[in-house]
Amino acid sequence: MSDPTKTIHRLLEHAGPTFAEEAGIKLTDKPSPLYRLLVLSTLLSTRISSGIAVAAARELTAAKLTTPRAMLDASWQDRVDALGRAHYKRYDEQTATALGESAEMLLADYSGDLRKLREEAGHKPDEIRKRLRKFSRVGPVGADIFCREAQAVWPELRPYLDKKALDGASRLGLPTDKDELARLAGNDALLAAGLVRVSLDREIAKQVLG
Repeated sequence: MSDPTKTIHRLLEHAGPTFAEEAGIKLTDKPSPLYRLLVLSTLLSTRISSGIAVAAARELTAAKLTTPRAMLDASWQDRVDALGRAHYKRYDEQTATALGESAEMLLADYSGDLRKLREEAGHKPDEIRKRLRKFSRVGPVGADIFCREAQAVWPELRPYLDKKALDGASRLGLPTDKDELARLAGNDALLAAGLVRVSLDREIAKQVLG
């Protein structure tokens, strides 16, 4: 049986950055980076490749749609066009609508600041997740994605290893109990992102296992 510590070390070498980092988001506990993470989580929630979703997030940033106010003030067509430049097809029109709806809700309910959502949730992971699911087209998958990445700056979410991450752990022969896995690896958003990539791509698993 392989050494789980060595497997985790190889995972972190081969699996690449977090999805937020790949999208050019320098994640901090501030309104704009957290909002951009919510947008990325929305984009990743659809049945589309993570590479296209990340590219779409970059296009929205290039269009300066990095705050809920900017997103809401942009026209629906502006949002569709930005998604289209990233080849975010099939879901571009629905997602453009959802991004506008979520921006409107975030402004109305939390003054555009996801830190207020965190405060009103009492820093409780289940409540944070519940509130995130109310945003348009986020749902359970998007809430998991947001929490997996946000654990880097919101400590109360750690360890956040959802079913996708634990599926990746199973593929690598690692423990599938999240607390045991966290003890081996530390509370690392990079670990969670790496495990998700393994669950989605058998080639990465092969590289990690040598």
